[in-house]
Amino acid sequence: MADVAAIAVPPFTVSALFTEIQLTSWLALTLVVAAGLYLYGVHRLRLRGDRWPVSRTVLFLGPGLGGIAAVTVSGLGAYDTTLLSVHMVQHMVLSMIAPIFLALGAPVTLALRTLPGDPRRRLLAVLHSRFARVVTFPLVAFGLFVINPFVLYFTDLYRLTLESSLAHEFVHAHFIMTGCLFFWPLVGLDPLPGRWPYPARALLMVLSVPFHTVLGLTVMQSSTLFGGDWYPSLGLTWADPWADQEVAGGILWAGGEFVSVTMLAVLVVQWMRQSEREARRIDRELDRQEARQARAVAAAD
Repeated sequence: MADVAAIAVPPFTVSALFTEIQLTSWLALTLVVAAGLYLYGVHRLRLRGDRWPVSRTVLFLGPGLGGIAAVTVSGLGAYDTTLLSVHMVQHMVLSMIAPIFLALGAPVTLALRTLPGDPRRRLLAVLHSRFARVVTFPLVAFGLFVINPFVLYFTDLYRLTLESSLAHEFVHAHFIMTGCLFFWPLVGLDPLPGRWPYPARALLMVLSVPFHTVLGLTVMQSSTLFGGDWYPSLGLTWADPWADQEVAGGILWAGGEFVSVTMLAVLVVQWMRQSEREARRIDRELDRQEARQARAVAAAD
């Protein structure tokens, strides 16, 4: 049954996002440490006169780490076991939005450029290990990404996450991890083994759309409440568990399609930029060949 803290949660309002902020979780500390390490790396590069794109820092700290904080540390996190719709917002941000911007921040590249000898060699060894090749292989990451939500919501695991704070926090970390494993090989700028060409990445993104649609519609149309009697047992007069579950399914459905379409756009832009860089490289090589031929003709004359 629900605990007293959950029952005492006030109605979900915009002001509650600020009045219910929680800064004592392990995740809050992890976010602060990650931000500090990233900024320290950027600072070290600047001290030795190297550039680091400001856009990468903004993406990593803003919608990346900031997105995670917005749904866990803010007041939104106080309602993630009270409203299924809030949990689904967390699900979307932690597994489908924040990982994209973390990948675009290229933290592994930053680490490789700032770490000293031994730590850098150990990081390179991890990147080139068999384990890294397996977990970052797009089909493996794709399988984890699309199957895990079904395992979570259609077994007793989801009820366990409502009753156990440890399991609840583990799911947060799991969402972030699976999201990073899926999106890092697709849009990330860091060096990863076995990265697929852009057409294959776009196809994989398209294939993920039906899974979120099916999951969202299933949640909306379910004849049973997720979590069993957990939400009715809270006795909240300001929330209807059935209506909230429909909203939760809609968030998952619409949010999944929106992120997928946005991701396709990002992949197309990256593909076009890569093609432009390759075209410029070929043009430079042709110019060098023509210059060498011109010099050879001049020398022969």
